[in-house]
Amino acid sequence: MRLPNSAHTSRPWRIHEIAGDFRIDDVWALPTPGGPDDLAWLVRQFANGDPEAASPVSSPVASFLFAVRWKLGKLLGWDKDDSGVGARVPTLRDRLPADLRDGPRGPDTASTPFTSVYQTHDEWVAEMGNRTVHALMHIGWVPDGAGGYRGQMAVLVKPNGLLGVAYMAAIKPFRYLLVYPALLRTIGREWQAGAAERSAA
Repeated sequence: MRLPNSAHTSRPWRIHEIAGDFRIDDVWALPTPGGPDDLAWLVRQFANGDPEAASPVSSPVASFLFAVRWKLGKLLGWDKDDSGVGARVPTLRDRLPADLRDGPRGPDTASTPFTSVYQTHDEWVAEMGNRTVHALMHIGWVPDGAGGYRGQMAVLVKPNGLLGVAYMAAIKPFRYLLVYPALLRTIGREWQAGAAERSAA
């Protein structure tokens, strides 16, 4: 379920201290019911998920669109090493206060180009960059209003000039119609599949 931006901005996340120049693109409730200390399990799922199972490409149309995107990226140089985090844009880790910098960094993801920035008890941030955008994936762990907890994902972006603004606008309908629905279904399936392991821990 898509949430209003206030679902992210109203919470005392540490990300607000260090990413004020990023704008919120989307906020989503994740189908990951659990207890108060279960964020670490969700982070592990993101980091260790099967690249094929975790892929949002779950239909021929989506597969075609992603193939076109990566082909364009290769032709236009959007995804070269010198256009990413640590090259075109500095890593967000350079902005971290001492307690976050010296605390757990969190894992990088196996199935996406995101690298971890920091992890706390109820918050995990990962980043990626290319020629069009510097993007953050913020995964928080929040009360669900029914006595339990669940994940909440916010995507924050800083487009790179007019190219980045135009690119983000062009892909928005495809993200809403194809990418996010498939991604949320996959997250929910993997979370359910890990229920026994979480219960036994």
